Amino acid sequence: MKINLGTWIFAFFFVSLGMLFSCVETVENQQTVYYNNFSDVNLAGFENGRLFVWRNDTIAGYYHNEEVAVSLADLPTHNYLKITIELLIHDSWDGNPDDGISGPDYWYLGTDETEFFRTTFSNSPCVSTYCLYQSYPNTLFRQNTPKMGAIQTNLPGLCIFGTRANYTSRYRVEKLIEHVNPEVRVFMGGELKQTNAFDPACDESWSIAAIQIETIQTTK
Repeated sequence: MKINLGTWIFAFFFVSLGMLFSCVETVENQQTVYYNNFSDVNLAGFENGRLFVWRNDTIAGYYHNEEVAVSLADLPTHNYLKITIELLIHDSWDGNPDDGISGPDYWYLGTDETEFFRTTFSNSPCVSTYCLYQSYPNTLFRQNTPKMGAIQTNLPGLCIFGTRANYTSRYRVEKLIEHVNPEVRVFMGGELKQTNAFDPACDESWSIAAIQIETIQTTK
């Protein structure tokens, strides 16, 4: 029996399309289980929390080589977590350079005992003859230009560059991870290197303007 080639291709297309859509997950339930922009001075569930006012806004920080975390229990049934962090990178972050003096300047994110995202940031000027690249929005090791992926770059520094514009960069870090346990500890931290700085925390630091954690339940 002869089969028309056009008919075969047409049938193959629809079979493939059906297989594709049969694997698409549908969101059945999505809930915000934690949100904090620190405006009400509430640090419930927030480990190593401290607050300060910067540009008339109450935020968490500032931090240097420290780790903070949010611990939650009794989560609704879910198979994913969505984590969104409004992150502020202050002053002289140098990004990727591994010179033993000024970098690399790491920031990391994880849940429970597992780190799943590690990157670098750079606030340095970038010209054709000199540029300190960063890895964000990718993980290590990528050579992206300073401040790539930032949602705001014209903010003043916090400490050493507190009177100069363009030395705080704001990022919205969003990560979707598989997760099913009824409890979670979301942690994040910095590993910054500035061995020639008189006050390393004044030279490089980071803060959190807001953090949101959502549970998502999907079905196929």
